[in-house]
Amino acid sequence: MTMLCTGGPWNQPTRLRINCAVWGRLVQFLKQLGIHPDWQFVDVYGMEPELLSMVPRPVCAVLLLFPITEKYETFRTEEEERIKAKGQDVKSSVYFMKQTINNACGTIGLIHAIANNRDKMNFETNSSLKKFLEDSLSMTPEERAKYLETYEAIRVTHESSAHEGQTEAPSIDEKVDLHFIALVNVGGHLYELDGRKPFPINHGETSDDSFLEDAIEVCKKFMERDPEELRFNAIALSAA
Repeated sequence: MTMLCTGGPWNQPTRLRINCAVWGRLVQFLKQLGIHPDWQFVDVYGMEPELLSMVPRPVCAVLLLFPITEKYETFRTEEEERIKAKGQDVKSSVYFMKQTINNACGTIGLIHAIANNRDKMNFETNSSLKKFLEDSLSMTPEERAKYLETYEAIRVTHESSAHEGQTEAPSIDEKVDLHFIALVNVGGHLYELDGRKPFPINHGETSDDSFLEDAIEVCKKFMERDPEELRFNAIALSAA
């Protein structure tokens, strides 16, 4: 199964830019999955207030593409151990799933973004994603991952959209060092959803009005951990 997980570098560390081919595939993917274009993915060009003001509001999710480096993996392990020791509050309404398919981070990120905002989305009657979410709502994160492995409608749609654009999509066996995560607002808390992690990460309180700025603050922490890296890209799921 081929999934979306790609991006391009940007030469200014204070700025963010999504590869246009990836953006186009995500837009096409949403359409093919039966989601009405009331919401759209838009480029987040940078962290400065004047650049964030260019993003249409409201914003209900942010997808961050970042490099998996040795520094990040060290941090991820330490973060997991810290949370397991101290605990955290995660609302039961957060929709979270594990990633068991190689190179599937784009798929998982998009599902996380839509699933946790499904009350805002207008789905077509025969939407394959709507059915997947309804079927998997009561499942565990592990069961949702297994269900996705066998869910033919999303697989076919994703293979079609992933092979469109300027670059060839990676095979399931190809090592890819770039990774997508989703940032969402559920019940007034900002959650980081990453299928490689064992659970959601609660980054504290947020609101509909401040969500984009709060999510970008989380993105900044990713960049600060790898100051020599330039491969950070972000897009926002915004009202059309």
